Amino acid sequence: MAKFISAAERIARARKLIQQARDLPVPEGLLGKSDLSYVAGVKDLLRQARDLVRFVPLTSGLPAETKADANRIIEEIEHASRDILR
Repeated sequence: MAKFISAAERIARARKLIQQARDLPVPEGLLGKSDLSYVAGVKDLLRQARDLVRFVPLTSGLPAETKADANRIIEEIEHASRDILR
């Protein structure tokens, strides 16, 4: 059976994954940010972050502040994707 992860822990883990995506080194060479392995690595980290917080805003019984934090994380993921890959 899967271990329960609280909403606050999910948000913290998502923030760490976003930071890992930002810290991923851009490959040297001709392709740079267009390198497929770099793009796949960034997208995978951001997907993991999104999967962690995707259902937090829809969960009943959580404070509105926690739901707002999760929505901010989702927006931050989209913003990070644009910043990193473009």
